[in-house]
Amino acid sequence: MASIYDRFRNLFSQKNLQQTAEAYNRAIYNYLGNNIVLAKENDDSYINHGYRRNATVYSIINIITKACTTIPFIIYEKKSDNSLKRYKSITSAGLDTNTILKAEQLRKSALVEISDTELHELLDRPNPAQSYNSWLTEIVAFGKLTGNRYIYGIGPETGGNSTKYKELYVLPSQLMEIVTGGIMNPVKGYRLDYKGQFDIAADDVLHIKDFNPHYDGTGSHLYGQSPLKAGIRTLTTNNEAVTTGVKYLQNQTARGLLYADEGDLNEVQAQALKDKFRQSHQGSNKAGDVIITPKKLSWVNFGLAASDLSLIEQYNASIKDLANIYSVPAVLLNNTESSTYNNVKEAKKSLYQNCVMPEMIKIRDELNRWLAPKYGEKIFIDFDFSVIPELQEEMDKVVSQLSQSWWLTMNEKRAAMNYGADEDDTKLNDYYIPANLIPLNAVDDTPTEPLDPDIDKFVKRINKEKIQAFVDAYTTAQEAEDRAREMGWDGEGSGSHTHTYDGETIYMPFEDHEQYDEARENNKYHYGKPHDEDEDEKQDYDEETKAPKISANVETALRNKVTDHNEDHGDKPSSRATYGMLAASFRRGVGAYRTNPSSVRPNVRSEEQWAFGRVNGLLYALRNNRFRNKPYDTDLLPSAHPLSSKKKSFTTKQMFDDYPQSATNNAKRVKNWIEKYGRDEVQGMTNVGLARMNQLVSRESLSLSTLKRTFSFLSRTKGGGYNKINPEYKDTPWKDKGYVAFLGWGGQSMLTYAERKLDQIDD
Repeated sequence: MASIYDRFRNLFSQKNLQQTAEAYNRAIYNYLGNNIVLAKENDDSYINHGYRRNATVYSIINIITKACTTIPFIIYEKKSDNSLKRYKSITSAGLDTNTILKAEQLRKSALVEISDTELHELLDRPNPAQSYNSWLTEIVAFGKLTGNRYIYGIGPETGGNSTKYKELYVLPSQLMEIVTGGIMNPVKGYRLDYKGQFDIAADDVLHIKDFNPHYDGTGSHLYGQSPLKAGIRTLTTNNEAVTTGVKYLQNQTARGLLYADEGDLNEVQAQALKDKFRQSHQGSNKAGDVIITPKKLSWVNFGLAASDLSLIEQYNASIKDLANIYSVPAVLLNNTESSTYNNVKEAKKSLYQNCVMPEMIKIRDELNRWLAPKYGEKIFIDFDFSVIPELQEEMDKVVSQLSQSWWLTMNEKRAAMNYGADEDDTKLNDYYIPANLIPLNAVDDTPTEPLDPDIDKFVKRINKEKIQAFVDAYTTAQEAEDRAREMGWDGEGSGSHTHTYDGETIYMPFEDHEQYDEARENNKYHYGKPHDEDEDEKQDYDEETKAPKISANVETALRNKVTDHNEDHGDKPSSRATYGMLAASFRRGVGAYRTNPSSVRPNVRSEEQWAFGRVNGLLYALRNNRFRNKPYDTDLLPSAHPLSSKKKSFTTKQMFDDYPQSATNNAKRVKNWIEKYGRDEVQGMTNVGLARMNQLVSRESLSLSTLKRTFSFLSRTKGGGYNKINPEYKDTPWKDKGYVAFLGWGGQSMLTYAERKLDQIDD
């Protein structure tokens, strides 16, 4: 076995000195591995032959550095390590439309922005001679030229801040060397070789390197590989093309040969002809002149055209190759051949997504590994990519996506767009469900009615709905007076007063607002125990008991149809719809679907759809006094309707639909409580009471028997004191069972109305 001495002797005996040096370094690195400065690529050549002498490389580097310096840094405090890991992962390859929203959400959950820290001051002014932009420019430029970035930190040697840096410098990559301790200690330190050798501790230098797969045993892989290493042939081609073109333009050879066809010219004649040509025809002011010679002359061209030399093709090809190496679109290099507005716009977006953002993310991650922990364990340095103008189009797409994302709260949407959540406004934390989401079995397949062409009428109707939304605000004086009686008005003076809202006159109870406020404070309480409706008053209002059962969703849809129809067309008893009318029509439609399937149209997919079509047809006839096709369910129409098949009787079957709006408002109040707090919280309403509440809310016509039962119940509950709120439930009136039942049946205004109507009938 050969000794180590023999191996070194054999190495030095080789003729190839370069190979010998590499083999020597490999042996020393593997066996000794102590205080050896590794050999590396000649980064200086990349700088001199690339950036300093090549216009294409110079332009590419400047484009990248200018784009990078437009991105500001932000300093955060970590909230969630898991969210931070996901955020770093999703941003590692840049941001696009699909990832930008998710990245913003993760960043908000992982980080909290902080300000005015020591780290802010350091990055704003890394050293006395540089700003943040110039400092970052050197980091990016050296990295793109040599594949290596060296940042040197200087701080106090003693004291409490000895672990922090006061100044940061970018060291020239071409002058840096890595001092190794061998395989077990690859990076022992760094050495700056500039007018002497200066050793620097490894902990004080941040080395950000590009990937280098060249593991040759000498430790050269510890240095990053320059992008120009892969494009050295392209760089050489580009330089040679320029050099050749310059030489051609300089015309270092003769242009050609001018000779006489007949007879020879002696030296004197030739020189005289040459001088004459120069004097008479050389210069831009003499271009286009006619040349006259005493003899017949011929010309032989010695030069080659630029197209013959393929200079332009070679030069353009090398530009594209160099641009591809750096992921910089060639369009941005003033390539006028393919430059358009859209091309440049997309090229700038590509520059940020494929070149700038990956570079900045690499720097970000390394700064957070080396620099940020010195200023706190939870400190995180990031770059704000939202300021990039070319990504605003992506942000517009995000805005469009957010507007359709109903499963996000408004605060979550604000946070995603960097506007910040408004925690003081609790409404911004609610979820808003689209109003057009309805059960499939309640789909209305009939054509919709056209909008009211009378715009003024439409606006007034909308304003009326707004007015009715106010507490104790009514559209007629009679309704306000009924409410005043309910609140304890003794009949003296005026029972109502007016206000003006959006040009509309509204009516409120009592002679003035002071009396109204006093009544609200003094007369809204009662004493006693809650009272429920008698069990013997509960009855089934469905006449066709053998008909198919109506689901809760269908019932809701039918009642909404009743409300919508009566608001627009229920001003007359002959055109007013009721829930019982529509429910009966719906049941008949389901029965027809089951018993006579041959009559069902092919496009109908369910019995509910067929039944709703029948209901919509009945509503059409109710408001237009005609059917679309053949008549049906005429027995369900009001007796006063011209198409009704009912016998015109106005005795026991007389209907009442002129009860006050305040009674409807009272029922709506209870219904809103139930929808908001639930049946478990709002008690006092039996099934009969709920049916009566829905009748009043939908403004259905009431039969004489219903009116009698309503008067009986309200008079008994008022006699028990249930028309006023128990002081125990002052702040939670929906928990007072007796008061809830009294209002659900229409309250005092309904009692007054029923009593007056029954007295008229008795008379």
